[in-house]
Amino acid sequence: MAKIDARLRENVHLLGELLGNAIREQHGDAFFDKIERIRKGAKGARRGSADGARLLQETLDGLGDDEMLPMTRAFSQFLNLANIAEQYHQVRRRRPDEPAPSEAGALDGLLERLKGEGFGQEFLARQVGRLDIELVLTAHPTEVSRRTLIQKYDAIAAQLAARDHTDLGQGELAKIELRLQRLVAEAWHTEEIRRSRPTPVEEAKWGFAVIENSLWQALPNVLRQTDQALKRSTSLHLPLDVAPIRFASWMGGDRDGNPNVTAKVTREVLLLARWVAADLFLRDIDGLITALSMQTASDELLSRSGQSAEPYRALLKILRERLQATRDWASVAIEHDLSAPADVLLDNRDLCEPLELCYHSLHACGMGMIADGDLLDTLRRATAFGLFLVRLDVRQDSSRHVAALAEITDYLGIGHYDQWDEQQRLDFLQSELNNRRPLLPPNFQPSAETAEVLDTCRVVAQAPGDSLGSYVISMAKDASDVLAVQLLLKEAGLQRPMRVVPLFETLADLDNAGPAIDKLLGLPGYRQRLHGPQEVMIGYSDSAKDAGTTAAAWAQYRAQESLVEICREHQVELLLFHGRGGTVGRGGGPAHAAILSQPPGSVAGRFRTTEQGEMIRFKFGLPDIAEQNLSLYLAAVLEATLLPPPMPEPDWRETMEKLAADGVSTYRSVVRDHPQFVEYFRQATPEQELGRLPLGSRPSKRREGGVESLRAIPWIFAWTQTRLMLPAWLGWEQALRGALERGERERLKTMREHWPFFSTRIDMLEMVLAKADAEIAERYDARLVSAELLPLGCDLRDRLSQAVAAVLELTGQSVLLAHNPTSLEAFSLRNTYLDPLHLMQTELLARSRQQQSPAESPLEQALLVSVAGIAAGLRNTG
Repeated sequence: MAKIDARLRENVHLLGELLGNAIREQHGDAFFDKIERIRKGAKGARRGSADGARLLQETLDGLGDDEMLPMTRAFSQFLNLANIAEQYHQVRRRRPDEPAPSEAGALDGLLERLKGEGFGQEFLARQVGRLDIELVLTAHPTEVSRRTLIQKYDAIAAQLAARDHTDLGQGELAKIELRLQRLVAEAWHTEEIRRSRPTPVEEAKWGFAVIENSLWQALPNVLRQTDQALKRSTSLHLPLDVAPIRFASWMGGDRDGNPNVTAKVTREVLLLARWVAADLFLRDIDGLITALSMQTASDELLSRSGQSAEPYRALLKILRERLQATRDWASVAIEHDLSAPADVLLDNRDLCEPLELCYHSLHACGMGMIADGDLLDTLRRATAFGLFLVRLDVRQDSSRHVAALAEITDYLGIGHYDQWDEQQRLDFLQSELNNRRPLLPPNFQPSAETAEVLDTCRVVAQAPGDSLGSYVISMAKDASDVLAVQLLLKEAGLQRPMRVVPLFETLADLDNAGPAIDKLLGLPGYRQRLHGPQEVMIGYSDSAKDAGTTAAAWAQYRAQESLVEICREHQVELLLFHGRGGTVGRGGGPAHAAILSQPPGSVAGRFRTTEQGEMIRFKFGLPDIAEQNLSLYLAAVLEATLLPPPMPEPDWRETMEKLAADGVSTYRSVVRDHPQFVEYFRQATPEQELGRLPLGSRPSKRREGGVESLRAIPWIFAWTQTRLMLPAWLGWEQALRGALERGERERLKTMREHWPFFSTRIDMLEMVLAKADAEIAERYDARLVSAELLPLGCDLRDRLSQAVAAVLELTGQSVLLAHNPTSLEAFSLRNTYLDPLHLMQTELLARSRQQQSPAESPLEQALLVSVAGIAAGLRNTG
């Protein structure tokens, strides 16, 4: 077993010790001794010690109701602190004898490899400049941790960095550790769980805070590193006006099943983004005005500055005044419908142009080193973030558009749109799109639901084009879904192009994605309304919930292949938008491997993907970690574009078809067809209790009903809490076992060695199986599940063991992750703190379910803390 790096272990131990001090100060030595007995008992039990298991159980059984909350908080907080230490460890200072992280120099190595493959220097520089990567920040499941705690965790990481110097004196080290102790104590005395759900506007502010605190610094650093790598490899620079990486957001725009996101909310979030952008640029410009005190300038700059003695300052002060006016107007316009005055910045060129003029003047006057400092960083931000900070997507379910048009056609006396077949709908939509007259008369009085759809379209029509990304249609099925939105936007007065994006989510819809887009692109007039690429969103979460990850992954792959071919035939550029979650069960996993496993031709220099919930903080919460992840995205998209993976062999496809068929049959036979499954799910997991956890602004269900009514996030989250991890592997056990029994082991090995799509699926499956724990899941059953449902739980755990056995046979290992002993050791360390949380959670669930008003009890708070703690320990919510 590999050992955790000594410096990481030291930081984990230090933070744990500081947490212990805070707990001991509040609750005394006797309570802290119970924590230690539980920890040691859990550690011993994990190693097979009967005495350890007995000590663990006896200590837990002896806890009073008043001790449950602080005990769950103690173990939960330790796991959060361990996360901080691990996260900081990725970017900590390296000593001269230590290797750099694998991400360092990723682009340098790739560019040299690409040159070795015969790509010319100018071609490579152009390809990097043309990259179009957009990361779409989404609120669901938002953060388990409160924003105030996240800020304290970031401050703890900063103190770990300050401590990581070898030349500190004893006084300096003591000062840092005292600051650490205070921060840990502040975290301990801060409630982990919100008392109420965040509003969509609060979620948007959280997203803006990630940009302000991390990405604002990280992105120009990444582009500086990219420029330097290009210069080393090709002798060419990254142009000033390109932004290979941009950001968009769903926070405040995603109204799919969330009645709290209204047209008013979307308008407010758009204005807030402009306020934040203006405020951030004002800070940059103030710094530049202080720095650029030089007098020598180009003739053009001197002329623009009125021959000022300090021309750079003079020009930037004018820009500062306009930014101040923009910020002041946005602040007022949030509350009052106020048109923008003449001095408000509306076009991003008005922001970039004076900065570029200063930049070129400095270079022309022999001051290039000054130009390439903070001024260049601000220029990069102006190009990537701009006046609108992020491009806001709008998302709505296709059924809402159908209902709105049904109400409209009924009012007009021409029939019921929702009862028409696809051809009738297309005939009506095309006719109205080509008609110059308005569709609706002035006296039309829509229902509240239809009024909201129309109001949202008006907000889209009135907002500046650069402030918006795409209008995404969830649960899209047909070409008419796209035309319906185009017609509603036309009716709202939209005069500019807007990407209207169908999102194909279920297995059937993924299979129909190619034909639907083929039909759409062949419609008369549609191509004239299409400006830029045809964007199509692939849904990972709901397809996996619908069919299991085996069949869903293959359907996603085939849908992308079909879309690439159809757009090539129509000579239309394709932009695929990947709706990936953070967990394996929702299409998550390492982004680099995921990008390189896409079908050949599907990336082509463009990549758009969601970054969801807690993964935003893990990947982008600290500037240095954000730099690593942004660099990996950039290198992976470039590599997938120029060195795409091979086409799968015909026999690989045949095998994958069989795996998918067996996978979906097995998955649905359990989840859909087993008569006891829904009841078992609700008894064995905290699914019902998760509905009370104030995670995000939207409800946990789209509607009342069984599993099919659940959103993908609580579906995954519930099984993660019990460690059965069911959605991530169910179906694979039968699919792989069937292939092995058919004698296809060698073919599977070949697929794993030579087909990135398949190898990535198996690697992610192995990772989630390593996190699963049948013994923990069995404890939930023993305490919470009625006797008649226990055989189903036993069957599911047996299936889990079959999945593990199949993966081990395929990989030739004796234990999961044998090739990654560091991860195994990290899991082992976390289990010492996770095991008690699981045991306490089962007891808390049992007690909570016996109470009349659980939401008002101290046990309920302890239960919700245990949920957050387990999520932190596994680094997964949904």
